Amino acid sequence: MALAGKKLFFVSLGCPKNRVDSEIMLGELTARDYTVVESAEEADLLVVNTCSFVEEAREESIDTILDLARAKTDSGNKKTLVVSGCLAQRHSKELEVEIPEVDAFFGTGDHWRIGAYVDERLGPAGLGQMGSSQAAKNLVSEVQAELDADGEVVAPGAPLTIVGRPGYNYDAYSPRVVTTPAWTAYVKIAEGCSQRCSYCIIPRLRGAAKSRPIDDVAMEVRNLAARGVKEINLIAQDLTHYGDDRKDGTTLAGLLRELVKVDGVHWIRLLYLYPHNFTDELIDLMATEPKIAKYVDMPLQHISDNMLNVMRRRFSEADTRALVKKLRERVPGLVFRTTFIVGHPGETEADFQTLVDFVRESRFERMGVFKYSQEEGTHAARRTDHVLTLQKEDRYHRLMTVQQGISAELQQAMIGKRIEVLVEGRSEETDLLLQARNYGQAPEIDGVTYINEGWAEPGDIVWAEVVDAGDYDLVARIIDPSEVSDDDAEADDDRALEPAPAFA
Repeated sequence: MALAGKKLFFVSLGCPKNRVDSEIMLGELTARDYTVVESAEEADLLVVNTCSFVEEAREESIDTILDLARAKTDSGNKKTLVVSGCLAQRHSKELEVEIPEVDAFFGTGDHWRIGAYVDERLGPAGLGQMGSSQAAKNLVSEVQAELDADGEVVAPGAPLTIVGRPGYNYDAYSPRVVTTPAWTAYVKIAEGCSQRCSYCIIPRLRGAAKSRPIDDVAMEVRNLAARGVKEINLIAQDLTHYGDDRKDGTTLAGLLRELVKVDGVHWIRLLYLYPHNFTDELIDLMATEPKIAKYVDMPLQHISDNMLNVMRRRFSEADTRALVKKLRERVPGLVFRTTFIVGHPGETEADFQTLVDFVRESRFERMGVFKYSQEEGTHAARRTDHVLTLQKEDRYHRLMTVQQGISAELQQAMIGKRIEVLVEGRSEETDLLLQARNYGQAPEIDGVTYINEGWAEPGDIVWAEVVDAGDYDLVARIIDPSEVSDDDAEADDDRALEPAPAFA
């Protein structure tokens, strides 16, 4: 086993889905007496869980690996450096050559094996001595037998590379260290993706969609709620097709019907919904079930039929407009987050203008824009009609300018409204304010609600009146529930009133 007192420095990059993988790795390591420390210099084990979704993410991952490699070198190679995640899955062979300081690589389906690795590696000499341990040899042999034709475990004395078939799903029994604040957590209900969008490398990095059973997800949510988690953020590459692979009638709506029964859960938020297969049953649940936040995160990517076809999105402009309209009509108070890609190969100025017009008409509460990133191995990368970088930059700024105006108007319209907020503690900006979020503000990706009057403890859910608004953030004062009318409550997610908060 790992020696008592061993210290771990862990860096998790990328999306919340990757964060859950990191939390599983942390669970494996802390169960083996590793203590997380704040700096690489004081650590014995250095781990970075990487992202490789777009060029900027790859650059950040490589820069982080290089920083940790320098920390290892400065220590006289007394530290062990492990690289996991999407970059390792995609580029481990190149990284072995370019960054020889790395001791081990774990792919997206193998990160959970890090526990066995630290169990069996030998003392301070590190991985270079691994070949002399019979238990370590057994680990390598076992892993080698499971890998597909592309997997490889290199010889002793070289980095251990375990990059096999992706698609690993954790379960409710997996060791996990939840790194979000005590009142909120991510729950990954499926791994991988079976869509084949032209620009996306995720199916190659993560494999086809593989859904967890409903009872297993429900058990995890019950366990989290018992520990005080009030906000559950369901994540996957494609939530709306959850269960399709199981062939047993499992659906997202069916899962939600079980999760809303869990005592203690206040909000269930749906992140990463694909527009295809967004059923009427799911819409009705969002409209009528108080625990399901009236919040949709649905990357639409484009609206022009030409581009939707080029992007292989399986959803037309008419389909998209009809779905957005249906959601607006049937889910009052809906906060709609989406993303679009500009500069995808084949995008004309006319296509882009159609997108601009759609954004103006739709008035999305939240919107992000990605500049197309050419990803080796994707369908789009093989096209010859790429858009110039300057054009991509121009379209990005033009579309974001339109959205900034819409966002500012929608934010100003919030002034005077009474909303429920989940208090997160002192503001990161100033100790004079509390920081909170309402149901329309997802953690990490949206704005926040600053509290300038009243007091509540972190994790409390209280009522507040919006008194000011910026482009993305709100300012509010805490109010007593007795000040909240039935109309206020109905407007804010049809939620029953919370007990009166403690005031300063």
